[in-house]
Amino acid sequence: MTGGLVVVGGGGGGGGVNPTLVRVIMAVMALGLAGYIVGPPLYWHLAEAFGRSSACPPCTACDCSAQPLLSLPQELINVSFTDCAKRDPEVSEEMDKNFTDLLSEELKLREKESTDAQHRADVTLLEAKKLASQYQKEADKCNSGMDTCEEAREKAEAVLLEQKKLTMMWEQRARQRGWKKPHALQR
Repeated sequence: MTGGLVVVGGGGGGGGVNPTLVRVIMAVMALGLAGYIVGPPLYWHLAEAFGRSSACPPCTACDCSAQPLLSLPQELINVSFTDCAKRDPEVSEEMDKNFTDLLSEELKLREKESTDAQHRADVTLLEAKKLASQYQKEADKCNSGMDTCEEAREKAEAVLLEQKKLTMMWEQRARQRGWKKPHALQR
C-alpha cells in the first residue's frame, strides 16, 4: 500500500493502481457521505409523512404544577409549559399576583427615590436661601457704609468750602492792613 491506495499487481513488473477499483471506492465513499448528510432529515420527513407522532406531547396533556418555571433560566424554559401555565387560572392568578407585587415594589422604590431627591432639593434650596440672605445682609451693610461715607465726604467738602471762604476773607482783611504773603517776597 502506498499513500492510502491499494496497489494491484504484485511482484515485479511495473504494476500500478487499478483505475476501476479507485472509481468504485470513490463511489462508495460518495454514497456514504451523501447518506450521512441527507439521511437524518429525510428520515424525519418520512416519519411525519407516514403519521408517526412527534416526541412532544400536546400542551393540554402537560402537568404545569409539577414544573418549576421560575427556577429555570430563560433559555431552558419549554414553551409548551409556559403556554400551559397561561391557560391554568390558578397559575395565571399567582403570576399576576407576583407581577402586581413586583410592580408595587418598584413603585414604592421609585417613590422613595423621588422623595429622597425632593428632600435633597429642598435642603439645597434652603441652603441657597440662607446664603442669599447672608449676601443680602452684607450688601446692605456695604451700601449703608457707602451712604455714610458719601454723607461724610459731602459734609467734609462743605466744611472745606466754608474754610476756604473764611481763609480768603481773613487774607483780604490782612492785605488791607498791609500784610504781604511771605513766599511772595521770596520770589
